[in-house]
Amino acid sequence: MPIPGNFLSPTTESIDPNTSGWSPKSNCGPLVKGVGGRNGDGCLVTKSLLAGEVQARTVSSYPVVAGAVYQVFADTAGAVPERIGIRWLNTAGTEISVTWSLTTAAASSSWHRVGVAGAAPVGTATAQVLLSSTETAGAVSHYWENVYLGLPIRTGGNLFGFGTESTEIDASGWAVEANATLSRQVPVVSWAVDNYLAGGHTLAITAVAAGNTAAVTVDRPGVTPGIEYTAHAYLQPPVSSAQAWIELRYYDGGGSQIAAQRSTLAAPGTGMYRQTASLVAPPGATTCSAAAGIVGASAGQVLRLETVVIAVAPSLQSGTVVPYADGSMEQGIAGWTVSSGVATLARSTPWGATALEGSYSLAVTSATATASMIRSARFPTPGGAGLNWRAQISARPTAGTWASVNIKIRWYDAANVDLGTSSGTTWTVPGAVGWYVMPTDAATPAGATQAAIELTATASAVNSVLNIDKALLWRVLPQTAVTAATDGGYITLTLRELPADQRISLYRETPDGIRTLVRGPAGLIDRQLITSDLMVLEDHEAPMNTPVRYRMQFYDAAGTYVSSRSSELVQVTLADINEAWLKDPGNPQRSIKIMVQSAPDWTRPIEQSAYAVKGRRNKVVLSGRRQGLEGDLSIWTRSDSERLALHLLLDSGNVLLWQAVPGMGVTDMYVSVGQITEARTGGTAQEPWRAWTLPLVEADMPVTTGVNGAAGRTWQDVIAEFETWADELATYATNEDLFLDRRTG
Repeated sequence: MPIPGNFLSPTTESIDPNTSGWSPKSNCGPLVKGVGGRNGDGCLVTKSLLAGEVQARTVSSYPVVAGAVYQVFADTAGAVPERIGIRWLNTAGTEISVTWSLTTAAASSSWHRVGVAGAAPVGTATAQVLLSSTETAGAVSHYWENVYLGLPIRTGGNLFGFGTESTEIDASGWAVEANATLSRQVPVVSWAVDNYLAGGHTLAITAVAAGNTAAVTVDRPGVTPGIEYTAHAYLQPPVSSAQAWIELRYYDGGGSQIAAQRSTLAAPGTGMYRQTASLVAPPGATTCSAAAGIVGASAGQVLRLETVVIAVAPSLQSGTVVPYADGSMEQGIAGWTVSSGVATLARSTPWGATALEGSYSLAVTSATATASMIRSARFPTPGGAGLNWRAQISARPTAGTWASVNIKIRWYDAANVDLGTSSGTTWTVPGAVGWYVMPTDAATPAGATQAAIELTATASAVNSVLNIDKALLWRVLPQTAVTAATDGGYITLTLRELPADQRISLYRETPDGIRTLVRGPAGLIDRQLITSDLMVLEDHEAPMNTPVRYRMQFYDAAGTYVSSRSSELVQVTLADINEAWLKDPGNPQRSIKIMVQSAPDWTRPIEQSAYAVKGRRNKVVLSGRRQGLEGDLSIWTRSDSERLALHLLLDSGNVLLWQAVPGMGVTDMYVSVGQITEARTGGTAQEPWRAWTLPLVEADMPVTTGVNGAAGRTWQDVIAEFETWADELATYATNEDLFLDRRTG
């Protein structure tokens, strides 16, 4: 699958099906397509002519904007270390300079990542990718694939900009806090082929002397009190026994630290491990930072960091009131306690050994074959009495045997007075090792404003261990909800509690029983992989004044039908019979409601050839299939804003959807619009009304077109990437370009 945003063609990126995107530059023999790549099977093989540096480059030069930052990375393997560079060229194609990465710290015959980023120098017009390795002899091969050149790829929602999240540019986003020096290093790290956030460079925190060592980000982005944030990074400890940590810190308006949460890595080795700290921003917090270090480091020990992120904490389930720290146990046991019994609680160890979400879980150990009661902290349950709430955990037996787990909700009022528990649900724990979901439902009693999750786990053998992860408490809402947005001409569809890792097909069903697939960001939603328990869609192609319902069908990974569900009936209304909608299915933000002057007089062309046969009265006519409708739609725009909106809609030349009120003799139709005519309607020059003629040609429904959107991009990403609005205005031509992250140049 092509890397999103890559300037390079898929062939140049993946070296499939050939090496046509690459050319030898120096001391390099003819390029060869190798096998064994991961982004497609192909890879680029560079072979030295003589001992010394070997360079290859992209055949094409790619337009760039001087002063803007660009990133390049690739996966590589060989007998010697290597580096990658961005070659900056002027309008004449002359090299201005090269931004080189540091050389990899060691050689490796396994695929590993190299990368670098930098600003295009003054006078730059285009750029090329350079691949370099210094071979020790002639006829030595080096291997490259999965090559990217483009704008920096950063984590969506990260409060940090690219320069702090990554050290591909430099290490200026960090400062020494204690007993350390800072540098950049390129260790040999084999990242997943589609982990585009990982670059080549890492931040290296080196202990100057024995003792605690630490570094902290210089960047202090703003936060909102009451919001839970997480800080995470990949940590590479010098030895598995090192106490490496990451810390999330909050500061008040004067810059004084007022809260912090540290999360220590339980490393299973010396690889790269993602460690997370989470904490709700306290009252008075205005900014935050991330810090990292080692407790009791030896002199010369190095802690490396990659992909540093502070973001709003992820929701383990849509609507859950359990904080991330208590639901995922990434930094400890949070607010969980043993209310009665012999059980002990601890965070699982080491990293990644036993976890359903994240890298750790809560380990419940019972020394005897008895029951123990385990309780979470209290969490707010707003909404009042009588509402249905669901508590749920995922449990995994990892040692000994367990007879059962009873899960309840314990209620409290605003003064923390215990109001008792729900009746609860008892679950039998199978003997097989695996994760088992255990929910229970209960209605909020009168006066309750808080609740805790309470478990009674009964061990049936000594020294039994039960791991618990993904603890959730949420108000149960309809699994499927539909709302008509008449002013916008669309229906909002909300799907909750979707089954993870299954696939979904989503249909719109009209009263005549016809089902049509609904469009999503990746095109029509047909056996699409479910990646979240919550899906919110806007259906801009629902017919006007017609009741519809939505049907979901679920399939397992093998494509076998599993289950289905349906929504209630819903209808979007178009009240004025003189109006119609013109919509771009892929860009619904451009949709416009227009006034119709007259509907088309339709024609249906057909390809025919007539032959006069000697001796026959009638000609022989050979016909193709009669084509779709064609005709001129006459409409008015009533204001300058409508006129500009119609121009924007028509500018792309995309297939549009025309929707009129039922009963007008016109069904919903996908159309291509030919050469348009915009005329004045008479009167004074200031008259805003315009008369338009739109030549329409009936078209098929576009099936691969996805709905454009921000794709998780928020205003926080804009703030993190641009220091001033002037920088943003120089990058985006329109607000729509900002929304869709379409940059000039």
